[in-house]
Amino acid sequence: MNPELVALLSGLGVCLGLIISIGAQNAIVLRQGLRREHVGLVVAVCIASDVVLQTIGVAGVATVVAAHPWLETAGRWAGAIFLVGFAAVSARRAWRGGGSLEAAPERDASEATAGGAVATRTRSSRLSTLATILAVTWLNPQALVETTVVLGSIAAPFGDARWWFLAGGIAAASIWFVGFGYGARYLAPLMRTERAWRILDGGIAIVMLVIAVSLVAG
Repeated sequence: MNPELVALLSGLGVCLGLIISIGAQNAIVLRQGLRREHVGLVVAVCIASDVVLQTIGVAGVATVVAAHPWLETAGRWAGAIFLVGFAAVSARRAWRGGGSLEAAPERDASEATAGGAVATRTRSSRLSTLATILAVTWLNPQALVETTVVLGSIAAPFGDARWWFLAGGIAAASIWFVGFGYGARYLAPLMRTERAWRILDGGIAIVMLVIAVSLVAG
């Protein structure tokens, strides 16, 4: 198979596997999507942040690793080990279940109060929404490490094709956040079920294992 295509698909698969998880960032995206408030702002911040962090990982970490052969080998195995571990955690979640993703509860715009008056839904301000999504994106050490060091290490073995890996990662982030943000109101009933997340986690585990094997096999 064409090396560029392999790198592109690997970046797509790894990034989707890392993004599609039950976390604060996705919870905010879902919440704003359900409320139909500032969805464009939230989606834009998430995508822009991923572009910056992934580029730092591939252009910085991956470039340093590629310049030193022994680091490339170490990065290949480190990336594979991480992916296997990630697959194991996903497989465990798929087996045990218990996963769900709920939006923050809110009152409907036409909900009546005890006194008979009609209560209006409190809208979050653009500034508070921006501050929230920036915080959950940039103040999460695990997410920062995964998006820079981990992705950079996994991209390094692809050599010059690592830029295709980056393109796949950025495409994955764009597809997920746009689809999840604007499609939240349609996806919410499905994503709230444990069965859906068990199937999703099982799929993530398989994808991660396949990519880990391809890294080690070269």
